Order: sequence, then structure tokens, then C-alpha cells
Amino acid sequence: MSRRCSISGKKPLAGNNVSHAHNATRRWQKPNIQTKRLFVPELGRTVRVKVSTRALRTIGKVGLMTYLKKKGLRLKDVV
Repeated sequence: MSRRCSISGKKPLAGNNVSHAHNATRRWQKPNIQTKRLFVPELGRTVRVKVSTRALRTIGKVGLMTYLKKKGLRLKDVV
């Protein structure tokens, strides 16, 4: 199970922890991915998606189908 947003495509980024002595050790910055059930009024049913919290805020504002259309995706691509 990958830690990737199925809509926006956000994924973990690699970087460095840098100490005061400037020692660099590798670290991961992981996106905040949540599994949510979203109601789609156009279909009259709910769908389960793994989505980042940033994408979830946008879905709350514009709606799931509108956001998918803007990203060039279909519901089948996400579910």
C-alpha cells in the first residue's frame, strides 16, 4: 500500500536532517494521507479514496467530480 494521494499524486519527499554541526542524515517527509468515504451526489453513492488533506480541503470547496475533471481524471482512476 503506497503512501500516495490517488488524486493529487502527492508522495513522500526525501531530504536531510541537518544537525548544528552540519551532519546530514537522510529523512522522509511524508504527506498526510487519509482514507475517506466521500459522497458523490452525481452518482448518489459513496466512494472510498486515499486522499491528502490538502486535496480533501479542495474537494470540500469545489466537489469531487469538479476536482477530478480539473485534474484530468475519472472516478474509475481514483477508486
